[in-house]
Amino acid sequence: MYGVVTCLVQEHNLRLVLVAGILCFLANLATVSFIGRAREANRAARITWASVAAGAGGFGIWATHFVAMLAYDPGHAFRFDFALTLVSLGLAFIATFAAAALVLIIPTRSAAAGAGVVFGAGVSCMHFTGMSAIEFAGAIVWDRSLVFAAISAAIFMAPIGFVIALSRGAKFVVLAAGILSLAIICMHFIAMGAATFVPDLSMAIEVGSMSRPLMLSTIVVVSLSLIGSAATASIVSSRAARSSKASERNFQLLVRGVTDYAIYMLDPAGVVTNWNAGAERAKGYAAKEIIGQSFARFYSRDDQAAGMPELALSTARESGRFEAEGKRYRKDGTWFWAHVVIQPICDEDGVLIGYAKITRDITRQKQDSDRIAQVTQNLDLALENMSQGICLFDRHERLILCNGRYREMFKFPKGFVGPGVSYWDIVRKGYEMSYFDPRDALTRAQEHYNRYMSAMRSGQRGIVHRTAGGQTFRIGLNVLTDGGWVSTFEDISEQVRSEEQIAFMARHDSLTELPNRAAFMSHLESEVLHAESSDHRLAVIGIDLNRFKQINDQLGHGVGDAVLKEISRRMLRVIGANQIFARFGGDEFVAAMRYDEIGEVSVLLDRMMSEFNRPMDVEEHRLSTGASMGVALYPNDGQSPEALIANADLAMYRAKGSLSGQVCFYDVEMDEAARDRTKMAKELWVAIEEKQLHLNYQVQKSVPTGEITGYEVLLRWRHPERGLVSPADFIPVAEECGAILPIGEWVLREACREAAGWPVAHKIAVNLSPVQIAHTDMPALVHRVLIETGLKPSRLELEITESSIFSDKQRALHALRAIKALGVSIAIDDFGTGYSSLETLQSFPFDKIKLDRSFLADVERSEEAKAMVRAILALGQGLRIPVLAEGVETSIQLDILRQEGCHEAQGYLLGRPMPIDKQNLTEAA
Repeated sequence: MYGVVTCLVQEHNLRLVLVAGILCFLANLATVSFIGRAREANRAARITWASVAAGAGGFGIWATHFVAMLAYDPGHAFRFDFALTLVSLGLAFIATFAAAALVLIIPTRSAAAGAGVVFGAGVSCMHFTGMSAIEFAGAIVWDRSLVFAAISAAIFMAPIGFVIALSRGAKFVVLAAGILSLAIICMHFIAMGAATFVPDLSMAIEVGSMSRPLMLSTIVVVSLSLIGSAATASIVSSRAARSSKASERNFQLLVRGVTDYAIYMLDPAGVVTNWNAGAERAKGYAAKEIIGQSFARFYSRDDQAAGMPELALSTARESGRFEAEGKRYRKDGTWFWAHVVIQPICDEDGVLIGYAKITRDITRQKQDSDRIAQVTQNLDLALENMSQGICLFDRHERLILCNGRYREMFKFPKGFVGPGVSYWDIVRKGYEMSYFDPRDALTRAQEHYNRYMSAMRSGQRGIVHRTAGGQTFRIGLNVLTDGGWVSTFEDISEQVRSEEQIAFMARHDSLTELPNRAAFMSHLESEVLHAESSDHRLAVIGIDLNRFKQINDQLGHGVGDAVLKEISRRMLRVIGANQIFARFGGDEFVAAMRYDEIGEVSVLLDRMMSEFNRPMDVEEHRLSTGASMGVALYPNDGQSPEALIANADLAMYRAKGSLSGQVCFYDVEMDEAARDRTKMAKELWVAIEEKQLHLNYQVQKSVPTGEITGYEVLLRWRHPERGLVSPADFIPVAEECGAILPIGEWVLREACREAAGWPVAHKIAVNLSPVQIAHTDMPALVHRVLIETGLKPSRLELEITESSIFSDKQRALHALRAIKALGVSIAIDDFGTGYSSLETLQSFPFDKIKLDRSFLADVERSEEAKAMVRAILALGQGLRIPVLAEGVETSIQLDILRQEGCHEAQGYLLGRPMPIDKQNLTEAA
């Protein structure tokens, strides 16, 4: 040991020794630091840092050895073998890299101790290889014990340094570097003390010309440069690593702290490798329960059986991302709706090392989304099933949405009406579909568009649009705050048609579709105003069909309606401009026309009369109605519509009663006659109260025996001013004004009362008006009168005409059967005139037929008249119905009736009508 100290003190330049020591410490400090940095890096980076440690640390350690050798002065000149010097440098690299790699690959204390042994042995090999590179004139003699001691010092102390290097902290780095430096220095100088240079004078060598200071400076500078560069890189890398670690630590804290998201890692096989608080909260597993388990347990059994977990990982691996929504199950078996994202994680070499999986519980969002979807679906259903069409446009007039009803209403081509199409394009397309002429379609489309936009901008809530096809739509307009608008389209075609039909019906006759009274009056008012302000004149024509009642009663209402329709069609062809033809009801018509010359009126009257008289075929019947027409002229015959119509009616009734003409022009006398009839009607209502009415009786006798069989009751009216008024004059007026009802009841009651007091039981025959049968409950009235007066029903006979039955045949026959059931006889009066028919006799079992007086007027002179009388009498005999002949005024007439087998007769020959108190009842008895 003394030789070692002597060698160090006497044979070495202590300054250079100090430089070598500092250089050695710096080199080992760099080596320990680089190994520590490598431990923080990934596997690939660790090899890089091991190489850096080998390069900077190994060269520094070799430089320490070389500087120490330059500090050595054995007193002999020497030089270095270049090859062996390079080998010694390589050994320094290898020893440092091997030790660093071992401690990095196996980061344990045993491995660190082994690395120290490798490092110590390698540095010893480097030293002795470097010593063997010395060339001088002599030989080197080694002290084996010191050589062993030098190697032992390195191998013993280096492991301690490497073990300490495993500890973290700057002080352990410095301590480890110091121990490694001490091991190298001890090994070096003990080994130097073991060497003895023995000169050989027979040998001679040349020493290189390069000066030692230059070599020293070069080696030190290169060593420090390598160590400095590596240290700088290490510092930068450490800072980056610390920053990365800090970021990673913060990220891990963030991930672990997130509770709304389940964030965890999977290995390539899908096994959970870490677990955050959000995952525990969402799925109920603690980290220790789930780490190491397959993530497939979060799927349902059916999904697991279907391979859904593996498919998710495969999709993430192949496409770089897997994203889906579905049910995921918790530890307790419940499920939640999850949004899942899986992304693969690869290392620097692209090798898959696992997956990052993020799961978010979106159950509430799913429920909200489902509710919104349901609401949307319901809204879509409501929109698509609305009876109205609906459109939503934005402020740029672009369609946002519309329903199917809108497209159906306007029959747009499939796919044309969709979001983004402009309102103008829709309008233009609609008109192009409706009109063949493109220019016409474009003009109409522009007009529609302008009207629509103007209505919307002016604040209108809706407009009505009628299409070329006749459809009518009510368009509702609702402007939105953002400038867009909502339009609703309601098909009101049926409503409009109904309203038009109602309006038409309100002003037209439902059967013939001719203008009715209201329409005619409105037209006539305007025509009167026009006539007042112009030179035109005005004619009003009242019209009544002559034979319509007969057609209606005999052939039925269906035929009558067909006749009215045909008449209406004919008149519509006859009338021209400024003319009108209307129906007031029944067979009552009215016409009006402008004219300048009276001849124009005559032309229209002739044309109309020609059509009225022209036969028509209705249901195999050839019919002709004829007509009676009355004309009133403005202003002579009236200056108001009402006056003109009233006077035209008066003229029409005059024409109807005239035997000579079918057309009558109004004159003042007609008005006076009408006023007289109106006055008579008022007087008839008070005739009963003022006892102006009385009864006459005309005797009825048996033709074969001449015995009295009964009396016909005849009504008479003695007016205080008019005197005795003929029934032919006042009965029609009474029927028109309705006074016939109370008068007829008075006649029935008074006749029954008087007859009940007679000393003889003769029958009385009382006439019934058609108005009574149509408007009165005759069976009840007859029954009541019989009870009140005490007259036997068998003594009462009621006479009716066929016209009483035809107005309402079912009602009339029902009433007659009820009366007959009381025991009252029913006679058909005026038989052979008007509507006489066998069907009438067959429909009801009459008790008597009264032959009209007109048949006896010519019976003495005309064989034809006698034949008619004979036929009617034969008919009565065949039906076993007695026949009474009226109007017998001569004995010849009575003889003829006797010869032909007539049962009864009445007339002036047998007795004139007179009050009952003048009849010789006792004589009759």
